[in-house]
Amino acid sequence: MKTVAVYSTKGGVGKTTAAVNLAWEASRECRVLLWDLDPQGASTYVLNVKPRVKGGVNSLIRGKTEMDAAIRSTVYENLAVLPADETYRDLDLVLDAAKKSTHRIAKALESVAREYDVVILDCPPGESRVAENALHAADLVVLPLVPSPLSLRSLAQVNEIIADSDSPPKVFAFLSMVDRRKLSHRAAAETLPREYPQVIDLVVPATVVIERMGSERAPVGSYAPGTEAARVFAELWEYVRTSSKVKRAAPSKLRAR
Repeated sequence: MKTVAVYSTKGGVGKTTAAVNLAWEASRECRVLLWDLDPQGASTYVLNVKPRVKGGVNSLIRGKTEMDAAIRSTVYENLAVLPADETYRDLDLVLDAAKKSTHRIAKALESVAREYDVVILDCPPGESRVAENALHAADLVVLPLVPSPLSLRSLAQVNEIIADSDSPPKVFAFLSMVDRRKLSHRAAAETLPREYPQVIDLVVPATVVIERMGSERAPVGSYAPGTEAARVFAELWEYVRTSSKVKRAAPSKLRAR
C-alpha cells in the first residue's frame, strides 16, 4: 500500500478538488481509501458520505475504534472514504497527547494496509501536528499551487517539514486554478516548471466544470468525462502512480464499474 498526502500550507488552492479526483481516477485500477483529515469535511461532503466517526477521531487514533468500522463505501466501485466529522477539530490535541505523536496516522493505517493499494490523505491546510503526521505517513506529497510567486513558499515549507524525516517522501507540486486569460497565470505556467524541478508541467484550469463538484457532489470524471479538466486529473493520477510506484490491483480484486 502506498500513501499519498495532498497538502498545502495555504487554503483555497484546490487541495480537496485534487484529492477527490485523484482518488476517483485511482479507483479505476486500484483499491482506494480517501482519508479526509480536514475538519471542514469537504471530501466527505463531495463524495456524499455521512460525516460520522463512531467514538470520534480520538477513539480512532488511540486504536479503540477499528479503522474498518469507521470506513464508509461510496457509490464508486473500489473507492472508500474515512470521513471527517466535528471531532476532527480536536485532532491536533489528540495527536499531541498520544505517544509517538508524529507517527499516529501511519500507525493507524497499518491495520488496513492489505485492503487498499493506495491511500489518499486530504490534509487540512496550514502547519499543524496533523499535517506533520500526514507527511510522515506519506510515500508521496502532492501540492497544488496557485500561479503566484508567494505560493512557492508552501513548497519550501513542506521541504522544511520533511527534512528531518528518517525516510522523507517524494514531493511534487502542480499549478492549480490557472486562468490562461491572465498574463500572470500564463507566465507562471510557463516558467515555474522550468525553474523549479519539483513543479511538474501540468496545469489544472480554473473552470466552471470543476466548480460544479460542490453541486454535483461527484468527481469531475464522473459527470464531465470528455472535458479538459477530466483529462488533466487523469494525467495527474498517472504522475502520482508512477512517482509513488503504486501497483495496480489484480483484476480479481477490483469490482467492475
